[in-house]
Amino acid sequence: MRIDKKTKDNLITYGIVVAAFLLIQVLASTGHLSSHMKGLLVPMTYYAIIAVALNLCVGILGELSIGHCGFMCIGAFTSAFFSKLTEETLPGGLRFFLAFVIGIGFAALFGFLIGIPVLRLKGDYLAIVTLAFGEIIKNVLNAFYIGYDSKGFHFSMKSQMDLGLEPDGDTVINGAMGIMGTPHDAGFTVGIIVLLISLMVVLNLINSRDGRAIMAIRDNYIAAEASGINVTRYKMMAFTISAAIAGAAGVIYSHNITTLTASSQYFGYNASIMILVYVVLGGIGNIRGSVIAACILYLLPELLRGLNKYRMLIYSIVLIVMMIVNWSPKVIEWRKRTFGNLGIKKKI
Repeated sequence: MRIDKKTKDNLITYGIVVAAFLLIQVLASTGHLSSHMKGLLVPMTYYAIIAVALNLCVGILGELSIGHCGFMCIGAFTSAFFSKLTEETLPGGLRFFLAFVIGIGFAALFGFLIGIPVLRLKGDYLAIVTLAFGEIIKNVLNAFYIGYDSKGFHFSMKSQMDLGLEPDGDTVINGAMGIMGTPHDAGFTVGIIVLLISLMVVLNLINSRDGRAIMAIRDNYIAAEASGINVTRYKMMAFTISAAIAGAAGVIYSHNITTLTASSQYFGYNASIMILVYVVLGGIGNIRGSVIAACILYLLPELLRGLNKYRMLIYSIVLIVMMIVNWSPKVIEWRKRTFGNLGIKKKI
């Protein structure tokens, strides 16, 4: 049976992820993986997932968004809130599955609602508005105090004392202190499975009729509309799916830590820019490149902490090399000759 080039390209992408997972499992089982490195594996997977989500929006749809950390934050908090409430009533597997669905659902809902006004904008204006959305979500969650007792849920935006909980009550979201004691349900294996599902969704969308319509809008908005393509519908579809995948990354993040806070380190402006760097250096529109860039650029600074004096120098050199590999016309031409369509990246 002959496999077409697109299917072969997709299978190679899945194969790289599976091969990396098996290699890491072998290293871990033989004791060649340090505890520090093991701690970096789950963050590496959710950064790769959100890089895939952002590349769908920036590379395939052609809309610059800097607010995907906001969708990740929504997925993290809604899923952690559900898991905290049902920790003693539902078994772990079912609880995490439902939390995963809830996190994705709320992120997709907010993506749809935000997309209605935002996708009418273009270029820098859209980037500024999505950035503002991410900051608003983070700051609003830092002001929430939610608890429950025998009388039901209590809500406040002042302090924990204003909740007025009964002695049997418990605070779920404690303002800037976030959610404490989230069940540890997400590990490296779960992260890899979610990454593979995200890749399947995005790659199948790209190669579908809907994906071709989305890329037609990216290439020429006016020509696509003149051809009868429902521009609003397809833009909303891509943006909502992208937000949902970012929410999935948030679910993995929130269920891998003990205390979830809406901090700037993980959901702020710098985090959004860092993810955008993963997308740009991996190749805009190159989904596989986003995964590889996210993994390398996340792990590299952590692995170079021992070389503290030269860490930033080495990191800068790697950034420059990746930019040359992904953007230099001569290198791209060489990749086309050597690897055929495996190295071609789509351009906006």
